[in-house]
Amino acid sequence: MHILRLLHRSPSSSAATGAFAFAFLRRTMDSVSTAGDPISPANTRVGWIGTGVMGRSMCGHLIRAGFTVTVFNRTIAKAQTLIDMGAKLADSPRSVATQSDVVFSIVGYPSDVRHVLLDPTSGALPGLRPGGVLVDMTTSEPSLAEEIASAAAVANCFSIDAPVSGGDLGAKNGKLAIFAGGDEIVVKRLDPVFALMGKVNYMGTSGKGQFAKLANQITIASTMLGLVEGIIYAHKAGLDAGKFLEAISAGAAGSRSLDLYGGRILKRDLEPGFYVNHFVKDLGICLNECQRMGLALPGLALAQQLYLSLKSHGEGNLGTQALILTLERLNNVSVQPTVSSSESA
Repeated sequence: MHILRLLHRSPSSSAATGAFAFAFLRRTMDSVSTAGDPISPANTRVGWIGTGVMGRSMCGHLIRAGFTVTVFNRTIAKAQTLIDMGAKLADSPRSVATQSDVVFSIVGYPSDVRHVLLDPTSGALPGLRPGGVLVDMTTSEPSLAEEIASAAAVANCFSIDAPVSGGDLGAKNGKLAIFAGGDEIVVKRLDPVFALMGKVNYMGTSGKGQFAKLANQITIASTMLGLVEGIIYAHKAGLDAGKFLEAISAGAAGSRSLDLYGGRILKRDLEPGFYVNHFVKDLGICLNECQRMGLALPGLALAQQLYLSLKSHGEGNLGTQALILTLERLNNVSVQPTVSSSESA
């Protein structure tokens, strides 16, 4: 029997309130958290919704580890690689859930999250059996994560918000930072699966994973702005931009963003590891949360305006490193593509 099917047997689903259901589920999870077999390909079926730049690589790690995986994507061609690896194709999120014990989702926008998980006709939650788990890895609204968790509890299921950071390379290499919110015991039970994609960091109750990811995006936005401004400044001063980046990488200005994107910027590789359109969405969510919390973060507001400029120029499907284009336009300069000495050797 699948281990996740052991997590709950509701005494009276029609009479139980959402709060009672969640408490009962928690007690049940406590009782099996050390007694049951660890989650493994032998006892846990996985569903995956969203096979874009990030999701395709992340799901691929689970297939290679031997998990039985059922996938759904609106554009079937984007799921073909996973199908070729052995994944089964479903025609709706609900169909994914009926064939899965744990369902992961990583889609574009909060409206997409709501649709693929909560839609009463085609959503995953209505198709998930009691004791099943939803894991949303989309960067989305904390309030929506809380709403999904409440709906899952009423359905005698669990929900974890677990957005990620690390871009396309982190996804390909299984080195993502995962920010998890929800029941800590559930997160721990899922660790064998999370470990295939990166390092999971438990951040607190439902919604806290999303809050952590939004804070991450604020940090990235300011870091990327500093990176491209430094490149523009070095170029205007007559420096070799490649040598400049190499020189600062070992100093206090070194950063993960520099390592991931500095070389891409200089080579004019603006392909998306993370889309500008999605980053604009993330920063907009951040600003809405700032307004709700009474926070003034001027660096965040400036970064969003600069990224919106990219979107208005029709560059929303480029990667976030395309911010160099906005700064070039503002300063009427063009940093010429370069090839590193190691590449030319």
